[in-house]
Amino acid sequence: MSSPNIAAMLDKTEELDLIIKEQEVILLKINDLNEKLKTSPQVVENPDDNSLELLKVWYTQAMNLSNCEANICDLLANQLDALLELQQPSPPLPRLPPLPQQQKRMAKARVEQPKRQKQVKSLSNPSSITGSLEGKEVAAKVMPQNFEKEEWIIVRVVCFDEESKEFEVVDEEPDNGDAKEVESGEKKYKVPMRSIIPFPSSNDPTSAPEFSPGTYVLAVYPGTTTLYKARVVRGHNKRKKHDYVLEFDDDENEDGTLPKRKVPFHKVVAFIAEVDGQ
Repeated sequence: MSSPNIAAMLDKTEELDLIIKEQEVILLKINDLNEKLKTSPQVVENPDDNSLELLKVWYTQAMNLSNCEANICDLLANQLDALLELQQPSPPLPRLPPLPQQQKRMAKARVEQPKRQKQVKSLSNPSSITGSLEGKEVAAKVMPQNFEKEEWIIVRVVCFDEESKEFEVVDEEPDNGDAKEVESGEKKYKVPMRSIIPFPSSNDPTSAPEFSPGTYVLAVYPGTTTLYKARVVRGHNKRKKHDYVLEFDDDENEDGTLPKRKVPFHKVVAFIAEVDGQ
């Protein structure tokens, strides 16, 4: 067994720290919205309310982050075992069964919402959530032809297939791709629920998540319909300024600096860190 790269391990611990911080931000949002629904459960009956959509997205993001955290912890534990084998002749100490740290962080969210769950249970079925997205623009993760990896792009939701549990979406401004052709040169895709992120309402800046400076997000690059990873330089002011100021990864000027670009608040969503299969 080759010796683990210490520098790579340190990079992974930094990545783990970022994931944990993102989890804490998402769980604060979940708790805030749960408190709002606990005091005013009737708001979900308003057709324009997107509370249930947001909860679905945030819980999915929390689950994905938890999986990423578990993958990194398992990788680091294996690398530490390898280091211990190199440093001492005796067998390594037995590893304790993994304790999902996510359970601790999710505990508060679960404790604060039992009454709300009973009040809105009849409204929280897949049809009530997915149906409210029909006709709306969302971010979707798809695999266009000739691309090496999946891309987040703007699409419009056509419908939700109850049998396959997938959204049928349309890319209204496609590049060359392998999706099904529809009228007017549009492209149609089918994507699972986990690959859909609703945008905030463009008419309500207060509905947008608050991303503090230094936070990584997914945002629509100006002049395109594609979302890229970016770092928040300045958050949007819900009363005065409705734009985020962002620095996009791999967007360097000739001098190596990253330009600061303005992006409307309703084209910015949470970034989900992905862990390579190792």
